[in-house]
Amino acid sequence: MREFTIGKNDAGQRLDRFVSKNLPLLPPALLQKYIRLKRIKVNGRGAKRDVRLSAGDVLQLYINDEFFDKPNEENLFLTLFQPRLDIVYEDENLLLADKRPGLVVHADETEKINTLINHIQAYLYQKKEWSPRWENAFAPALCNRIDRNTGGIVIAAKNAETLRIVNKKIRDQELKKSYLCVTVGCPRPAAGKIEGFLLKDEAKKQVSFYRRPVPGGRSAVTLYRTLESRGELSLVECRLLTGRTHQIRVSMAEIGCPLLGDGKYGNGDVNRKYRETRQALYSYKLAFPLPTDAGILNYLRGREFTVPSVPFREKYFPKD
Repeated sequence: MREFTIGKNDAGQRLDRFVSKNLPLLPPALLQKYIRLKRIKVNGRGAKRDVRLSAGDVLQLYINDEFFDKPNEENLFLTLFQPRLDIVYEDENLLLADKRPGLVVHADETEKINTLINHIQAYLYQKKEWSPRWENAFAPALCNRIDRNTGGIVIAAKNAETLRIVNKKIRDQELKKSYLCVTVGCPRPAAGKIEGFLLKDEAKKQVSFYRRPVPGGRSAVTLYRTLESRGELSLVECRLLTGRTHQIRVSMAEIGCPLLGDGKYGNGDVNRKYRETRQALYSYKLAFPLPTDAGILNYLRGREFTVPSVPFREKYFPKD
């Protein structure tokens, strides 16, 4: 329990607005709930949210210590009262989340609060499965990333050992991530391998594809197979043997089949025709072949997880 004594400068303020100003991490909906439950009292008694405070009033707040901290990137998850997550799979070690297109995985210059990692941490905190104030607490962390405008499965580790193992398995290519995309044009041949070198222009945040090694270029290998074609569009499955920035988008554009909706590497006229503003790309399947020892994650060997639906697949290639 914490106490506040109201000074002259704060006299006349509403109860809820005073608490909100002094506890910026406390979500507004949770604040109202605490007032209703009388976990916020004025002079030892419950009070309505719009009561006006007087100088000398004493507030008693029966609220978790975390909400009294100053906001920073590590505790902003507390402001998410109702985390939004589409969970594909969860156990005591990890969580597989189906990230929706448009959501960033980590905070960036455009978004600090509404991020995938904040939603995951808020979810686990509210489940009382994790708290940043526990001794030696491990903050849930993401093992892989997906671009803002791409959807799909992201792996979140609940403990340090899981993070270490999954990161190693990703580096050793012992996990298989499969993507679905809609391309403008039908790949020729219908299935194959795209090999080259990708060079990123940091200033333009754009990647170029080269068939031969170039200074600063990184090798990129993409496997693809065409699942279906309808008119000028094709549904293609891709699997990455390397994990480079924009790899699928650049590689498919290189063979003359850019992704529908891709504003950076795609066909603007076609994108406008279909009114698509985000690349039709989804990390829809994750497999754990785990050919070598995976420690505490050995129970996942042979498991495969698939998202329940991919919006653009249902839109352009619905099942008959």
